[in-house]
Parts: sequence; C-alpha cells; structure tokens
Amino acid sequence: MSLKHAVLAALLEGEASGYDLAKIFDVSVANFWAATPQQLYRELDRLSEAGLIAARVVEQERRPNKRMFSLTEAGRQDLVAYTAQPPRPTAIRDELMVQVQACDEGDTEAVRGFVQERMEWARGKLARWERLREWMLAGRDEATYLSEAERIGPYLTLMRGRYLEEENLRWGEQVLAILDRRLAARQRAGGSAARR
Repeated sequence: MSLKHAVLAALLEGEASGYDLAKIFDVSVANFWAATPQQLYRELDRLSEAGLIAARVVEQERRPNKRMFSLTEAGRQDLVAYTAQPPRPTAIRDELMVQVQACDEGDTEAVRGFVQERMEWARGKLARWERLREWMLAGRDEATYLSEAERIGPYLTLMRGRYLEEENLRWGEQVLAILDRRLAARQRAGGSAARR
C-alpha cells in the first residue's frame, strides 16, 4: 500500500486542508498507517498533479492562504480499483520485539521498562480512540450507527486499532509477569550462591 491510497481514503470524509489531513492521520488513520505532515504535503502535490485530487486556494485574512483538497472522479475510480486488489501480507517491523527476543542475553530490566512504556502508549491510544468512537457514535449504540451511518469504513478501522492495542496490553501484562518471575528466580539463585 502506498500513502497515496491512505490519503485518497481519508478524503472520502470530504474536502480538507493539508493541516486537516495531518490531524485526521494523527487521530484516526494512525492505527494502521503512519505519515509525517511533510510526507502528506508531498503526496498531496503528487495526487494533485496526477489529477486524483483537486486543490483550491482559500484566501484568509491575517493568516497565510490555505489549499483545500477534494477527491476527483479519477481519484474515486482509483480507490475503487484499489479496493478490488488483494492486499499484500502485513510485515511487522517492531524494534521492541527484537529487544524482547534478545532479553535473555541483554538487559532484562531495561526490556521490562520498554514493555511498560509500550503498554502506557497503548493505554493512551485506547483512550484517544474511545473519545473518537464516542464522537462517531454521537449518542447512538454501535448497532444503530453501523446500520445508519453513510460511511462505516473509519469505524471499522477504529475497531481494528482498538483490538490491536487491547491485545498489546494483554501481551504486555503476560510478558511482565514472566519477566518478573525470571528476575525473581535469578535473584534467589544469586542470593543462594552468595551464601555458599
């Protein structure tokens, strides 16, 4: 997948500035696709040149003018073609997993701390996504929303992000319990050796 399709999909929500898109990516798209604001602006220029999005300038007083972007029919057709293609398998690249893999030979206490940090990050993301979920539901229950909403794709990706972070918390709790048992066993073994 390229950033191209993530941007086109985000513009299904309607016209947005580059700044608006950066906020959308930070809040809702970040659970499955990361991009810096600089990457977004470069991609917007490419998509505009390719005719997949249209740009218009909005003049502002006391602030720089801003460009607003919207999907063109060609952009919509590109998304239709994209959704008909089978996705490539996901490849996970996670530095923490390499550290956990090597924790027996490395600094187990440090790795334990990194797992705790990841869990805090997951809790923060879950809280943010719960706020977004409540905003999307707007007082409706989930079943009503899913049957009445014009677009459900953003909600479905939000669900995936929530499930992923919930699983990260379960995994982290299990890893911490295992590492704590091993650290305690090492300390007992070290204490026994010192007493001999």
